[in-house]
Formats: sequence, structure tokens, C-alpha cells
Amino acid sequence: MPAPRSPRGRASEVVRRLAEEYPGTARELCALHHDTAFELLVATILSAQCTDERVNMVTPGLFAAYPDAEALAAASPEDVEDRIRSTGFFRSKTRSLLGMARAVSERFDGEVPTSMEDLTSLPGVGRKTANVVRSVDMGLPGLPVDTHVGRVTRRLGLTEETDPVKVERDLDALVPPAERGGFSLRLILHGRRVCRARSPRCGQCVLADLCPSARVPW
Repeated sequence: MPAPRSPRGRASEVVRRLAEEYPGTARELCALHHDTAFELLVATILSAQCTDERVNMVTPGLFAAYPDAEALAAASPEDVEDRIRSTGFFRSKTRSLLGMARAVSERFDGEVPTSMEDLTSLPGVGRKTANVVRSVDMGLPGLPVDTHVGRVTRRLGLTEETDPVKVERDLDALVPPAERGGFSLRLILHGRRVCRARSPRCGQCVLADLCPSARVPW
């Protein structure tokens, strides 16, 4: 069967193939260890400029000490800084965490809000973080765009944009709402393992035959 030529047709096939290559729900595919929306929100804030593995080393102690928004809101900044120091940018992350916790505690009765507008009103929470929490923990539509998602989808011809918000807009028009969270996480896995920035492994890629950027002799 010939490869689909339109972005919509290509996107549908990419979604299907990546789901076969990287099976699982968005929650199962998420590398950040968490039990609640609040824990995922904290972990995602910590993951900025930091590996998921490092975040997962830090969060068990942090969650044990501060299991909810009310507890974290009352935390000493110095104690939080010490606990998250190894994730980098620990002072600014501490400010974001404490500000977020106070806002959740005071404005949302301790419950992480579900709407994009409310989530992005929290200190330290942008669209990417909000989309992670919505799609992974809440089962709501959300397509987080990081460097891997942007790079892979541009190579696939699904977007020409470089701004994450514009990439998200383009992909939302091509991917069904229920598929967006898992699709984003699969793109990240594919970008790390196969469609790497400097040396893409096109010969090992399940998408090579429909990718306009593939470096494979046919």
C-alpha cells in the first residue's frame, strides 16, 4: 500500500504504527513516577532541564515529606532546595513549587485543577506541564510538545512550526483528542531511541517509508 501523502493521512498512520511500536496508555508510558495529579505536577516542574531518572530519585523523599499541596505550601524554602538541589535550577524550581502549592491550596481547595486555563495560572506551570498532567493523570486531551515532539513531527511533515504552541495547534488538528497524550509520549520515546537529533536511525525506523526526511535508499 502506498504511503499516505496528506499530512492527515500520514498522521493517522504514524499514530497507528507508534502505538504498535510503543504500546501502553499515557500513564503507563510516562517515565515520571507518581500516584496523584499533584505528584505528577511536582515531578513535571522538576523535570525542566533534568532527566526523568534524576527526578525519580528525588521525588520519593519530597513526596514523603510533603504529600499534598497544603503541606508543600507550608514548607521551608531551604528544605525544599536541599531536597531538589540535584535536579538543577533548584532555587527557581523551589519558588515555582511553593507558589504552585499555595495557589492549589488556597484557590482550588487543595485539588489540582483540570482546565488548561486554571492549570497555566499556577506559578511554574506552562502549557507543556499542563498538558502532561491533563493527558497522563486526568485522561483529558493534551499534547505536550518538547524538543523531541517538535523535531520528529517536523521531519514527518506534520508541521513546519518551531514554536511549541503552534506545533501543538497543528498536531491537534491531525490527531484525535483521545490519542494526543499517548502520541506525544511515543514521539518522545521514538525521538530518543530512533529519530535522534544528530544521527537519526532511519534504517531502523518503522516510519521511514512515509517520512519525507528519511535517509534510506529504497
